[in-house]
Amino acid sequence: MRTRVKICGITCKQDALDAVRLGADAIGLVFYPPSPRAVTIEQAVSIVHRLPPFVTVVALFVDASRDDIAAVLNQVRVDLIQFHGNETPVDCSGHGCPWIKAVRMREDTDLQAIKEEYAEASALLLDTYQPGKPGGTGSIFDWSMIPTKFAPEIVLAGGLSAENIESAIVRVQPYAVDVSGGVEQSKGIKDVNKIAAFMRGVESANQ
Repeated sequence: MRTRVKICGITCKQDALDAVRLGADAIGLVFYPPSPRAVTIEQAVSIVHRLPPFVTVVALFVDASRDDIAAVLNQVRVDLIQFHGNETPVDCSGHGCPWIKAVRMREDTDLQAIKEEYAEASALLLDTYQPGKPGGTGSIFDWSMIPTKFAPEIVLAGGLSAENIESAIVRVQPYAVDVSGGVEQSKGIKDVNKIAAFMRGVESANQ
């Protein structure tokens, strides 16, 4: 099965259109003000308005209040929520939208237990653990920590780039991959050539 691709941290219309034109299945909009890739509701509305059909819009939150999440969902076309903080299953549920839960991988992470705890999640997104950073570390984690049986159900993130995406997919065999910093020229600004190279790596791994 073809590996799906999400380009996260989109901050402008042109980057979104470039990502989709080059084959991305989803774009990620960050609603976490401390992030250099954060967007306002107004920016998000403008970006989503230009998207063609069949592109999944993912809204990323980090320990946001239910009111803040509702404000985004009421004004922005969102297809999927990504919870990237310390949200409980109760925090993630009840928004009227499918969701995925990010897991920052440590040596003692028990994916089986987390999968059972977040049973309502559409998927788990596995990212690199770094103290004080909810994501966007730019570093990979030890992929051998991912049990083979879970691979087809997870979204692989954490330090992915054109240089390592082919080996990542071949080794892990994830359902999808998520990239942000690995396809940027600067924080929040994508590089169309890096996106193209990343997508070529995905295509090569799927042959």
